[in-house]
Amino acid sequence: MKPITVDEILNIHAYEKVREERRRRIIALKGARRVTVGRYLSFLFENRETVWFQIQEMCRTERIVDEAKIADEVDVYNSLLPPPGALAATMMIEITESARIQPVLDGLQGLDTGDHVHLEVGPHRVPGLFEAGHSDEDRGKISAVHFVSFRLPPAARRIFRQAQIALVVEHPYERARTVLTPATQTSLTDDLQESERGA
Repeated sequence: MKPITVDEILNIHAYEKVREERRRRIIALKGARRVTVGRYLSFLFENRETVWFQIQEMCRTERIVDEAKIADEVDVYNSLLPPPGALAATMMIEITESARIQPVLDGLQGLDTGDHVHLEVGPHRVPGLFEAGHSDEDRGKISAVHFVSFRLPPAARRIFRQAQIALVVEHPYERARTVLTPATQTSLTDDLQESERGA
């Protein structure tokens, strides 16, 4: 997926003029790209639109106007875009009861290692590859936000549009499977096609 460039980022004044319309569009887009798995996990599949919006919101919130600092934000957020032939998601551990936060995080230790998270694309099992640095197993710490990519082999990409797709978690503390909706599957198919075009 083509990286976002600095010249695509609107200045704060220009962004305020279009923010509400863009925000409504992104909320609708994210609705089709968010997949809940089990009791606590939510995966938001990222693409250029979701990442662009995050950059714009960060610049707005932090009042970033210096072009070099904007370029730094663009570099950081571009890492969320999937590489060619892959899908990428932000995985969030969502716990609504404050008393449950630490017990759940403790229980989910190691979720971002090994083969605990994967996509099923028809007969193909595609492991989730987590970005390092979001857990510290030595100190018993796990972040509530993780970035994970799924690098699909060519055979899985060829059948992605028509196969049943499921997002699966197999961990001692949480075992769950969610079949993607047609809307989610269509949106992610578009990502793969854009990636293969090199767009």
